[in-house]
Parts: sequence; structure tokens; C-alpha cells
Amino acid sequence: MATGYRPEWVQGAFVDFIESRLHPFWSLSIPKIRLLARHRLSDDLIALQFETNRAFRQRAFSTQKGWHGGQYLNVSVVLAGICHQRSYSLVGLPHQPLWWIDDSSNAKTGKNLPSHTVTVAIKPQGLVSDYLTKRMPIGTAIHSSIPTGSFTLAQAALAQKYLTKEPEHNQLTPLLFIASGSGITPMLGLITEALRSGHQVTLLHYNRTILLQSQWQTLAATYPDFTYHLIDTEDSNTHLAGTRHLTADSLLTLNLSWAETQIFACGSQALLTSLYNAADQIPLPDDKSLRDNIVVESFGTSFVNATDEQTLDEASTQTVYLRARQRQFSSDTTLLTAAEKAGIRLTHGCRQGICQLCRCQKISGVVKNIQTGKLSHDGHEFIQTCINVAVTDVVLDV
Repeated sequence: MATGYRPEWVQGAFVDFIESRLHPFWSLSIPKIRLLARHRLSDDLIALQFETNRAFRQRAFSTQKGWHGGQYLNVSVVLAGICHQRSYSLVGLPHQPLWWIDDSSNAKTGKNLPSHTVTVAIKPQGLVSDYLTKRMPIGTAIHSSIPTGSFTLAQAALAQKYLTKEPEHNQLTPLLFIASGSGITPMLGLITEALRSGHQVTLLHYNRTILLQSQWQTLAATYPDFTYHLIDTEDSNTHLAGTRHLTADSLLTLNLSWAETQIFACGSQALLTSLYNAADQIPLPDDKSLRDNIVVESFGTSFVNATDEQTLDEASTQTVYLRARQRQFSSDTTLLTAAEKAGIRLTHGCRQGICQLCRCQKISGVVKNIQTGKLSHDGHEFIQTCINVAVTDVVLDV
């Protein structure tokens, strides 16, 4: 009886194996990137420019038309026989020149860089980052994912509403970007994309030193609707509302229309907690909450407002069903941790909500994001098990 199955005469994995032996950059289906150049953006931020292989370009441009500001790459590096995977923010947009690369920089190297390139921004502070920024030879090829991540204008649920112009006002929603430290890296491409789309953009960057000032000056000179505030936490002359911290008063000095403003935030848990506390103090009409206007990318996992009794109550014991495995377990903490306590191994990576390796589909039930405090809807959606707790019984497609 015919089943419709057609066996492959030559399997793709075999072709990939043979090609990798002929040349480490060749691959039929595996995305790879090859280091072309390093650019120092500041004392503690370095941009790495990579050439992409054919498999990378086919997958990135055929399925999602390149990438968007705010997305990242997962890269894999083998050190001392151990494969390490890390995520790094993409800088710039497809087919768009980067602000620090021009004809003069090409002239210094004596050659033009390939047009099919991606650039990531890295703060050298760990084993893999140190290797990539200091010791990996130019020309080295490594495995990578295609660009991914939902910290974008197009994919953020609340921003999606305003991607097209409103008939009545014929203008896009204002955007506020708030970052601390190296949380500025995913915003480099995101802000550029927002300005080119016609948004009014305001930037707040909290750091112990001023980063990328020339970049922001260039954008401000090009786009009149761009305003930026670089907060040096050690310099009181740069503080808003007389404080080095993010508060409701410092936000109110920006004179934004808060009911319409979409907020993108990336940084430490301290910054995000301050942002949500400040949002609770800024009232909106029609009993709306400014929290609902916030989209975050963060670097850790802890409960926002962890002392809030409601947060702790909502993390009471619930039952989680894994549909594909026909297993279930009780959960009073994150879904990933609860599964591990029950002896069930789930795919994961960073455990901090960054790498997306733990992402899976929720079939039903309500979960709460411990970084943002937001509740999901009761239905199909993709969630990350490392940063979500069950508020009701939950069914996962795992």
C-alpha cells in the first residue's frame, strides 16, 4: 500500500559531513558564519562582523526576509573539546551600512567586505565572549542559528497595532527605549529601524560611562524625531529628576503621551523592577496600565516585585501536562525547574530567558512571566519554560 513516503537517495546530513571536510565554511543545510573583522565601539563593547554561508542566507531570507532590529544569533564555539552556545545581539539591518564602517575603513584593509554579512555586539566578560573578541583567528568559521528573537517592532504584540499609520492621525506611535549597561546592544538596530519607519523615538541609557555618544549624535542630526538621554550614574549632571535611578519622576520629565507610548526595555533585573514600579505610579485613562505598554529583553530570572503577595500566591502548586510525552508533574516554581524536580528533562540553555532554547508551545492554561509579571492568555502560544510559572493547570506540547 502506498504511503506517500519518498526516501532520500542522498541524505542532507551526509552532504553536510562531506562538505565540512572539503571546507569548514561549506554546508547544505547548517547555517555558518565566518569572522571577517572586529570593531571596537567603546572600551567595553566590541562588534564582530561575520560573513554568512549559503545555508544561512537561504534560511534567513527565504523564511523571514532577513532579520529585524532587536534580534540575536545563537553561536556555537568549541573550546577545549566542549561546545559552548551563546546568544549575541545583532547590530544593524540587512543590506544597510553600519555607522562605523565606510569607504575609508575598507581602504585601510585594502579590500571590500562581502555584502552578505551579519554583525553582533559583544561585551567581553566570559569564556566564550573573551575568545570571540580576542583570540579567535580572523577567517574562523563557526555554527550559528539564523536571526531570531521577538524583541522587535514587528513581533511585539502591542507594537504590532501601530506598525501601519492610523487613518485619523496619520502618524505612528511614539517609542521609548530604556536600557542599562550592555542592554543597549539589541537596541542599536531596533532604534535605527524605528527611525527609518517614521516613529518618534526617545532613548534612556543608564550606565557607569557614556557609550556610543557619537552614534546617537549622528542619528539625532539625521532624524529630528530622535531624542536621547545618556545617564552616567556617577555624574549628577546627567541625571533626570535629580536621581541616578529610573523613577516615575524621571520618566515624567520626558513629557511623553504615556497612553500611546510603546516602551522597549533591556537590562538588569534592577532596571526592569524600577521600570515596572514607575509604571504603576503613572496613571492612564480608562483604567489602563502602563505595564501593558512594555516589552522587555533581560539578562536574568527573578520575580518582578518578588515581595508582592499576589505574585507569590499566583505561583501556587498547579499541574503541568506534557502532551507528547504523556507525563505530568506538579509545579510551584518555573516550569523548567519543576520538571527537573520531577525527574523530567526539558530542552534548555541559558535558564535566563535569553537563548530561547526552552521555547515550546502551550496548548492551554495560564502562565506568568516572572521577568515581566505579565499573564498569558488561556490558549495556544509559545512560551519559555525557564521564565514562566503556572497560574492554572497547563498543557504543553512537549
